[in-house]
Amino acid sequence: MAFSITLPLLALSLSISFLLPTSFSSSCSLHSCQLSDACSSNDDCAAGLYCGNCPATGKNQTTCTRAQAIQPASIVKGLPFNRYTWLVTHNSFSNLNEPSNTGVQRATFYNQEDTVTNQLRNGVRGLMLDMYEFDDDIWLCHSFQGQCYNFTAFEPAINTLKEVETFLTENPTEIVTIFIEDYVHTQMGLSKLFTNADLVKYLYPVSDMPTNGKDWPTVTEMLAKNYRLLVFTSDSSKEATEGIAYQWRYLLENESGDPGMVPGSCPNRKESHPLNSGYASLILQNYFPTIPVESEACKENSASLAQMVQACYNAAGNKVPNFISVNFYMRSDGGGVFDIQDRINGLALCGCSSISACQAGAPMGSCKNTVPPSQTPPSSGVYSGTLQFSFPSSGFSLQHVSAVTKLHHIFLIIVLLL
Repeated sequence: MAFSITLPLLALSLSISFLLPTSFSSSCSLHSCQLSDACSSNDDCAAGLYCGNCPATGKNQTTCTRAQAIQPASIVKGLPFNRYTWLVTHNSFSNLNEPSNTGVQRATFYNQEDTVTNQLRNGVRGLMLDMYEFDDDIWLCHSFQGQCYNFTAFEPAINTLKEVETFLTENPTEIVTIFIEDYVHTQMGLSKLFTNADLVKYLYPVSDMPTNGKDWPTVTEMLAKNYRLLVFTSDSSKEATEGIAYQWRYLLENESGDPGMVPGSCPNRKESHPLNSGYASLILQNYFPTIPVESEACKENSASLAQMVQACYNAAGNKVPNFISVNFYMRSDGGGVFDIQDRINGLALCGCSSISACQAGAPMGSCKNTVPPSQTPPSSGVYSGTLQFSFPSSGFSLQHVSAVTKLHHIFLIIVLLL
């Protein structure tokens, strides 16, 4: 079974098709099962895949599911930064497996299932971080009535930023973008935080950021200058006081949460100029519900995400998103957000059906043969992060967590009503 969306890129009518498995094989040996092959454990699947299912779409059979991205700039080089599409994790810090760092049982929502380090190794290049003042420090936290509490806090922000620093130091050809939901009021608080995390050496200076819809420098130029960390804040005052870019001066963004998931509609966030305004050359597309539900994420990150990409492409005046932000980024019914990202980059950068079909230095539309959709994508530019799911190695079934999810949400509602 297949579904498709049409993106009339470059004055052409091109179709993005996503193959959904209709039959399964179960005869593959250790680490040989490919994308959509039936599996019984993670060890059955080839590198970059894990064994999972998606009951939310009626897919109860466990199959090898994609868990890593291909970095587009590793294949098509020398283009402006705003020509590429990158994967972003919403509330990157909100890790279901993160132990309490306050000594109090956490009672809040979760949006991801692995560490920031693992996200980066799996190809995530954008992090959404909510920063609050808590316990005489800056913490990553969900709020309760606008405040960070010991039962909604995750960890001091510097811990996560040090993970970013380590990744950038170990991977000198990579660029990471951080979006801060900013509730830090201490004077120069963010500046001191990034200084203490030893990240200033990688910061892209605000004074060099393009405005009025102009192109960004090429990735090659950014790497040469070591401008490998873009940081945006939701607090407009920080640009003048701390030199941290105000997000909606440099990006256009659609609505987040439930309002951003209405089929066929892609309204801009109220802080952002309209997506088709041309005010900025970077576009951030959100696609996640207001209340995250782990067992539903595999459905959200599959066909409906692809359809929303089309809606936002239309709303933006035929411009592809530069950032796609999702919850539980590894969950899907097959290729998920990784496949969607590949196909957007392929069409936009080289006129091919996938970034893996692009050829360095070749004319637009000159595509090489690629593996069938049922095969694992090529590993060029892919990092081998582990999955870190806290579930049996005999396979990752979303049914394992549905009961826990329901109990957690009931508990959280009770807490909020107290």
